[in-house]
Order: sequence, then structure tokens, then C-alpha cells
Amino acid sequence: MREQWIEAPKIEGNQELAQRLRVSPLTVRMIRNRAGMSEEAVRDYLYGEIGSLADPLLMKGMSEAVRLLREKRDNGASVRIIGDYDIDGVNATHILLTGLRRIGIKADTVIPDRMRDGYGINENLIREAAEAGIDTIVTCDNGIAAAGEIAFAKDLGMTVLVTDHHEIPYREEADGGRTPVLPPADVIVNPKQADCDYPFKCLCGAAVAWRLVQALYRAEGISEEEALNLAEFAAVATVGDIMELTGENRILVRYGLKRLEQTGNFGYRGLIAVNGLEGKKLTAYHIGFVIGPCINASGRLDTAKRALNLLGAETPGQAEELAGDLKALNDSRKALTVKGTEEAVRQIEETTLKADRVLVVYLPDCHESLAGIIAGRIRERYYRPCFILTNGEDGVKGSGRSIQGYHMFDEMTKVRELFTRYGGHPMAAGLSMEPDKVDELRRRLNENCTLTEEDLLPKKSYDAVLPIQYAGEQLIEELELLEPFGKGNEKPLLAAGNLLVKSARIIGKNANVLKLVLEDGKGTRMEAISFGDVEGDLEYIESKDRISVLYYPEMNEYMGRRTVQLVITAYR
Repeated sequence: MREQWIEAPKIEGNQELAQRLRVSPLTVRMIRNRAGMSEEAVRDYLYGEIGSLADPLLMKGMSEAVRLLREKRDNGASVRIIGDYDIDGVNATHILLTGLRRIGIKADTVIPDRMRDGYGINENLIREAAEAGIDTIVTCDNGIAAAGEIAFAKDLGMTVLVTDHHEIPYREEADGGRTPVLPPADVIVNPKQADCDYPFKCLCGAAVAWRLVQALYRAEGISEEEALNLAEFAAVATVGDIMELTGENRILVRYGLKRLEQTGNFGYRGLIAVNGLEGKKLTAYHIGFVIGPCINASGRLDTAKRALNLLGAETPGQAEELAGDLKALNDSRKALTVKGTEEAVRQIEETTLKADRVLVVYLPDCHESLAGIIAGRIRERYYRPCFILTNGEDGVKGSGRSIQGYHMFDEMTKVRELFTRYGGHPMAAGLSMEPDKVDELRRRLNENCTLTEEDLLPKKSYDAVLPIQYAGEQLIEELELLEPFGKGNEKPLLAAGNLLVKSARIIGKNANVLKLVLEDGKGTRMEAISFGDVEGDLEYIESKDRISVLYYPEMNEYMGRRTVQLVITAYR
């Protein structure tokens, strides 16, 4: 696939700042690309500590939430936490359950079933709580859009505390203005409220829950260290929910990863062990692609209660058994995802779908919880907006993943009459519809599409041009200062051109690694590897005299020998 490579803007003044911070000008340039221009922003990025997070009481509703929960404790009221079935909701639920019980609240929890209940709080869950004698419901990672459901709980005489991080719903007015539509809860804690003074707005649901527990513990005189014991759960959720790793999120994740390596939680110790990560430096990659998917697989293919039980495991043996179950579920999820992706590719390649600018692929036998993952894989492969549709219990369900320049929610709104339910934002969406509307959806989305050939050309940004002779161990050590990497804080990419390929071969037990030896015009030779379409890349490389690459350097340790190795992400 052709790509457009774009170099990040060059910035003046890096030399002087680099001298003051005792790092290289290249490192300063890369930090400024991510954190901002000012020296204060660069220092915060490099040296921000967990103690520098804003006071949780700045969050609108936080003081009221603390007061309400302490009153409920003093009155002996029963509290039920209603979370969500993904990694954010599971960790948020564990944090709240631990925190509320620690201060003496009679608390239990219910996590909705993805297939039976759908997302978030609903009337059935509220009715069950009322029948069980529950006085107060606390939501986490949901509730801000549940005005009707929470009104139902209030009609039953219940107290409701909403903790959430999602966008505030609004009503479009005739003059084009937007009026927030908040649920009639007794207290709402969500940093995205318009008049909330909390300075960082991009916390995940578990981080909001953690800040609430932190405020509760302070009010109760419980040590800050006990609150920090729960930070690792908020950190895992931040990465797993694909929040931007900037500002407070980056500080929280950096801190939480260090805690997780030495975690006292039997559940996460079990997941680390079963995935072969004991004794290793944990990165955001391990959360996003190894540990996190095991937590999510529980809510996708079974019930999220398994994941919650894992985090609450009281013995290593119990945790080991549950961790093994979740890994097996995730292995099954991966196999089903590969199967679904292969079928989607087959349909696109063998039918008229390949000519569409918006891909609508119907996989009736695919598990509905995998539609979003498969849509993301297809979007990456073809660089086009993609909807994957499956058969659900009540008609067709689907998930979409988009590209820059295609506002998925707005485009769906133009054909809203085709859906029984839909929702989303510019880059992702979900939907329900009748089966006989699938072909019309494909036709109308493509008729309405204004994407140009230029829009459909993938764009890959890189930080700087750096000849491979300068990609040494000192640079690699400095790049570690930029970790953790993830959304909003991508791994640095460098460009090098005019390279000779001295050797290239496919290796690995699954034949999925391309190993090369590259040489620049000054006699520097460097080993390199790449992944992906290794056969296609090898064929491409062998047809060229010289190549350019996008890469990042890393240390390769093999049989006691440490060498610099380039990991290549693109060729041309």
C-alpha cells in the first residue's frame, strides 16, 4: 500500500533546552512534538510524579460524593456498584468495591452482561437492586447517558451516584446551541462536565473511580499509600481503554506500570505469570496486547464477572486458575478474530466490495463482540472506513472504525432511519438494524462519501531524519525517557535513506519476521527486523537498488550479547 511520509515540524531552541535538561536536542525535539513547546511542559513530561496530579476535590461533585458515601456508611445503607464489562469498567468496579468496603460500607456489585443487558445501567438491574433492598447505586464507567434509567431508580426511592468519564449528552437547540442533558442523579462525578474545575479532562472511568477512593481515604484518615495501592488498576484501565497517554494519564501509567511489576494483587500476578511476563519490565504494550485482552475476553465471550473475580482473588491458587481460564478465553478470541478477519478479506477481494470507499462487510456467523476488533483490522489493511455487521439476538449488530477525514457518527446520522439504534464519535461507532437494510446501508454510505484518493492515502508521521550511524545505545536509553508509549504518545519513529540491503531473509518458527543487514554510504552496517507482510516486503526490497526506511532502534539481547537493532515499520 502506498503511504505518505510526513516529518514532524522542526523546532528552534532545542540545543539550549537540551543542555539545561542534560538530554540530546533530538530527544527535546521529540518531547516537544508530543508535550508542547514550553520548558515547563517538557520538564513535566520528563519528571512529572504521581504527587503532582491535581487535587481530586477539584472535580465537580467529588466533595458531595465523599459526604454522601460516608453518610450512607454511617446509616448502614446497602450500596450496589454497577460497572461495565470491559477492562475500564472491571478495574473501576474493583477499585470502588475495595475502597467502599475499606471504609466500612456494605457494598456489592453487578456488571451487566454484554449479550443480555448491553452497555451500562438499565431498568432490569435497577429493579433487581430495589428488590434486594439496595439503598444506593454507584455507577462507574457508565451512567452519564442514562437519564431515563436513573429517573426510574429515583422513582423507586433510590439514591444514585454517577461516576463516569464519557462525553456529556446534549440537546441540539433551534439556534444551533447545545444544552447538556444530565441524568437526575443525586451526585455526578465526571471531569467532562462543563463547569468542572478539574484541569485534566481525559481520565478513564477507573481513574475517576480511583480519585474518588483517594478523596474518601483522605477524609477517613487512611494513608495515601493505601490509595496508591489501587493506582495500578487505574493505570491498566487507562491503557486498555486506549486513553491518550498525555498529561496525568502518562504520569499515572508510568507510575502504575512500576507498581504492577511488584504487584501484591494475586489476580494480576496470575495474569503476568500465565503470559510469561514474570521478571520482565512491563510496558504499555504488555497491557494493551497481552494482559488487557485477557481481561476484555471475559466480557466478550463469557461474563466479566470472571475478570472481576480474578482481581479479587484471595489466594494465589485461585488466581492462577482464573488467570488460566482468561488466557484460554483470549486465545479462543484471537482464533475467532483471525477467522473473521480472513472471511472479511475474502469477501472484499472476491466481490465488488473492493471498489467501495466505505467498506460494509456482513459476517452473519461472527460473534458480535468481535466486530469492532475485525473492523479495526480491516481498516488498517485497506485504510478505509469499515463497518463489520453480524447477526445479534435482535437483528443485525455492527461496529465501525474510521480514518482521518471521515466523521463516522455524522455520516451515520445522515442515514439514521436505517438503524434501530446507533451511536459513536468520529473514529468509531456501534449500530443495530434490520437485516433487510444491510445492502441499502452499504449503497447509501458510499453514495454520500466524499473521500478523495488523497484522503485514502495512509499518512505516516515520523519525528526526524536520523542516519543509522547515530542510532546507538545512548539514543535508545534516552528514548526510554519518553515511555510509556501509546495513543497520544506514540513510539518515536526515525527516517533513514539511501540504504543498501546487504542481506534479507525470512526467519521465525512462524516465518513472520524479515531479518536484514543494512549499510549506509559511510560503511555503517546495522541489523534490522520487520514484521507484517514479510513476503511482500522481501519481494519489494529485492527489486530495489537502495531503500529508505522508517524505524526505531532497540537493544537486542541474545545469548549474552547486546547489539543495537533497528525495528522497521515501513519501506520505500
